[in-house]
Amino acid sequence: MRFIKNTSRNKEGHEQDDLSLVAAYQQSGDLEVLGELYNRYMHLVYGVCFGYFKDEEQSKDAVMQIFEELVKKLRVHQVQNFKSWLHVLTRNHCLMALRKSTKNPTVALEENFVENDDFVHLDIDDTKETQLTIMEKCMETLSEEQRKSVDLFYLQEKCYKEVADITGYDMLKVKSYIQNGKRNLKICIEKNSGQ
Repeated sequence: MRFIKNTSRNKEGHEQDDLSLVAAYQQSGDLEVLGELYNRYMHLVYGVCFGYFKDEEQSKDAVMQIFEELVKKLRVHQVQNFKSWLHVLTRNHCLMALRKSTKNPTVALEENFVENDDFVHLDIDDTKETQLTIMEKCMETLSEEQRKSVDLFYLQEKCYKEVADITGYDMLKVKSYIQNGKRNLKICIEKNSGQ
C-alpha cells in the first residue's frame, strides 16, 4: 500500500494543516498529498470499520475502498473539518456495505452448526438487519421528492447543489425536502422500532 507512510504528527494547527492538504489535493489531484492526509486517520477509519464488520480482513478491505472513494469525493465536496467528514464517509460506507450484504446474504453451514457457541450471538446481527429493514420501509413512506433528496444527500453523500442538479429541484426546495424527510424518517423509525 503505497499511500501508507509514516508522517510526523504535529497536533498544533493539525486541523488547519488538514484543510491545507485538502485544498492542495483539490487543486492538484496529487495522490501523495491525499495519502499523507489519509494516513493520519487510517487507524480511526479501520477502528470504525472493525466496529461495524467485526472482521479484520473486511475492515482492511474497507479502508482501501474508502481511500478509493476519497480520491473522487474529496475533489467535489466542500470540507470544513476533514476528520469529521471522513468519519461520516466511513460510517456511511460501512452501513451501505452491511445493507448490501443483508440483501444478498451468504451462509456457510458447518457440520456442528447447531452446537456452535457463536450461533447464540447472531441476535446482534439480526438487530442491525432489523434496523436496516425498518429504515428501508420508512424511506418508502416519504414523498418521492423527500426520498430522492434524502437518499442522494445522506446515502450517496451528494451536496445540496448536486442534489438540485440531479433532481432538477430548486435549491431551497432541496434543503426543505432533506430537512422534512429526515424528520419524517426519524419519526417513522422510532415508531416502528417500538421506542
